[in-house]
Amino acid sequence: MDFLRNAIAWIFDPANWVPGSQSPLPIGDRLVEHLVYSGVSLAIAMVIALPLGFFIGHTGRGRQFVIGFTGAMRALPTLGLLFFLTMVLRAGLTTTPAVLIGSIVAFVLLAIPSILAGAYAGLESVGRESIDAARSIGMTELQILFKVEIPLGLPVIIGGIRSAALQVIATVTIASYVGLGGLGRIISSGIGLNDYTVILGGALLVTVLALSVDGLFALLQRLTRTPGRTSRSLRSSPRNRSDAAAPPVIDERIPA
Repeated sequence: MDFLRNAIAWIFDPANWVPGSQSPLPIGDRLVEHLVYSGVSLAIAMVIALPLGFFIGHTGRGRQFVIGFTGAMRALPTLGLLFFLTMVLRAGLTTTPAVLIGSIVAFVLLAIPSILAGAYAGLESVGRESIDAARSIGMTELQILFKVEIPLGLPVIIGGIRSAALQVIATVTIASYVGLGGLGRIISSGIGLNDYTVILGGALLVTVLALSVDGLFALLQRLTRTPGRTSRSLRSSPRNRSDAAAPPVIDERIPA
């Protein structure tokens, strides 16, 4: 308990938040860096994965390929990929751009599978009767996509983004091993100094940040839920009864 009390006291010590403090302080700067790396990576992954997921969910084309592809991407060791990308990029760039670009690419690749799975699972969770009703009143395919499928599947889509955000926030911590900032720098500095108070303080900051972001996405899922529409599993959806043998599409795993 002394370790925990000391770590909490270290976090709330105003001296550790003063601008200009010696690295890895101030805590505020490391926190902002962590949020920027996570936010940029998540935004890029959404730009790539959401349109592709919507296409697959609406048309049903390429679903089996994407399931296999995303499964393979989840098996990639993020730390190894991070070192590989930074080493390759250092051949043509200076250290700072190489580390930054390599880290962002690794985090984007980490986030894409969950967002992609959430996007097409969200659309596939919409019942066939809703699609048929929209088509029968003369809606075009784009209108069905944007006015029926996406709004009804939005909680599942946000669930995929939520899962990806948690993975990215947790994994940005390891970026300090290649020289990037963020809260991981506090932890690695504590390891270097054998200072358990700093190590635990940094770990608590990452945990609180991840739980806070998760809470925001959970609230967003609740707010976007369509009134009167009960949550149904993907397998129980009329559109997907034929895919009952398909593996789960949303991975809630958070890497260590």
